[in-house]
Amino acid sequence: MNSDSDLQIAGDILEVPHLLQTPREHPATVAEFVGLARSIAADRSQWEHLVRYDATSRWYHRLRTGPGYEVWLLSWVPGQGSGPHDHGRSSGVLTVLDGTLTERTERGTRAVRAGAQRVFAPGYVHEVVNDALEPAVSLHVYYPGLTEMPMHTAQHCEARSVPGAVTARPMA
Repeated sequence: MNSDSDLQIAGDILEVPHLLQTPREHPATVAEFVGLARSIAADRSQWEHLVRYDATSRWYHRLRTGPGYEVWLLSWVPGQGSGPHDHGRSSGVLTVLDGTLTERTERGTRAVRAGAQRVFAPGYVHEVVNDALEPAVSLHVYYPGLTEMPMHTAQHCEARSVPGAVTARPMA
């Protein structure tokens, strides 16, 4: 099933914090990757001093790697966006650390505020944009590590690939 969240079938695990597992040194499950992202988000000393803002392009920094996964830190000044894309064969967890980002999918648009998380499976098409008037910072965990990011058409983030559009840098 290709849905907004691979957790929707059984409900949203993010709404039941007592079910989340304490992150292991090297996570292996969706719940453990969510836990890893939450633990990094909660410890601002791990990431706050690294954040930079760039008016010409989104800034990004690989914060951590582990067996088969990567953790990226991104900043977004007002108006910056990812363009519609998916993450190839990678699953991911998007966590907003500061500010508010807008996520657009074929199902609609949602504001993702500081502290909120989105979990997605391979092939999930979305666009992330800073529509707010303040900068935003986000954390992205990808498993397996990001190797491709096909771009799509802008019309409601429909899954129509743009030929030859593959990049290895994190977009969202």
